[in-house]
Amino acid sequence: MVEKSQSSSLWPALYDPFRSLGARVAEMLAPASDASGGDGAYRITMELPGVSEDDIEVNVDAGVVTVTGEKKAEREESGDTWFFTERQYGSFTRSFRLPADAEEDKVEGHMKDGVLTITVPRRQPDADGGKKKVAIRKG
Repeated sequence: MVEKSQSSSLWPALYDPFRSLGARVAEMLAPASDASGGDGAYRITMELPGVSEDDIEVNVDAGVVTVTGEKKAEREESGDTWFFTERQYGSFTRSFRLPADAEEDKVEGHMKDGVLTITVPRRQPDADGGKKKVAIRKG
């Protein structure tokens, strides 16, 4: 849990709404994603239309899957008059914390029709439910 310390001045309180503005804007521009879990695996899907597989990198570190990439703008402007553009270009990063039973070393990624699917297998529970008997020594 993150705790916010109280300050005695009025000015810092006025700036509070703007402190995390950059993070909020980045989150709004990040690709749309879904995360789900079944009996055998967790799945993360991301909409990445127009992004090449070569421009995407998926890393797993300390229980976090991070997807970074870039959507490159390719347009000819010779003689064209632009009235508006709504398409987004540029770099993006999304991170997802994995549950404790995820097998980080077996993560796989698959790209089809502009949708990236990341599959993370789940560790199968032990036959005894993960219980471990602890030996008690004398003395």
